[in-house]
Amino acid sequence: MQQQPEPALTPGLTARVELTVTDTDTAQAVGSGDVPVLGTPRVLALAEAATVAATATRMPSGSTTVGTRVELDHRAATPVGRTVVAQARLAAVEGRRLHFEVSVSDGDETVAEGRVERVLVDRQRFVERAARSS
Repeated sequence: MQQQPEPALTPGLTARVELTVTDTDTAQAVGSGDVPVLGTPRVLALAEAATVAATATRMPSGSTTVGTRVELDHRAATPVGRTVVAQARLAAVEGRRLHFEVSVSDGDETVAEGRVERVLVDRQRFVERAARSS
């Protein structure tokens, strides 16, 4: 009996990404507010980077993932100079849809948490299709 190959992307894959907050990461700098703390768009970008990292080593050849849905609660302010850590865990796989649970922490404090959905696509076909729609 021939064994089936293990699916490349399975629930349980994880990754963590760190960021030391600089002036360019603040709400003032990214246009999401007027205070000098980590801006929500940067929190989201960091969480998404963790989801990409979680699947990077298992990605099928010629494939990539694109973000399609985000649900994020940004709960605490982080000043310049602090280091935050984003963690992502692939919670479920439904066909080409990948569902991640994400959290961002500053030491013991949870700065943000939520869910990110990404879809597995053929990289070349996706880029070509995007170029045609411009």
